[in-house]
Amino acid sequence: MNQRPRPHDAPFRRFAFELPARTESVSRARRLAEERLILWGCDGDIRDTVALVVSELVTNAVVHTASARIVCEIREGEDRLRIAVRDEGGPAGPRMRDCGEEERGRGLILVDALCASWGADRTGHGTAQIVWAELAHGMGEPC
Repeated sequence: MNQRPRPHDAPFRRFAFELPARTESVSRARRLAEERLILWGCDGDIRDTVALVVSELVTNAVVHTASARIVCEIREGEDRLRIAVRDEGGPAGPRMRDCGEEERGRGLILVDALCASWGADRTGHGTAQIVWAELAHGMGEPC
């Protein structure tokens, strides 16, 4: 397989959208992310993984924060694809927890398993935060 390195001055691709923080926005966020990755020429495996991560991060923002709106951003770099969800905040940041036999509450465990890294940063505006996850997707190849 021939791998062409991306030129250092090649622009990174970025896509962002804002949605109401409601449960029905989760499927819309997943669909918007998948459609953009199709336009970018990403293969099915990366699209499926991104769709799952977007679903989990948006669900967490909707369920666990006091947000009216959320912003989701997908950014492709040289060897990483970053997914970030900005919410309007809540009392605590995201954390993984032991769910036992429960079906719910496994979102960040999935994100942790699928992604090269993830975390959360306060935005400096009250309790608003950005929860992000990064997927490794190739060595300089666009997705």
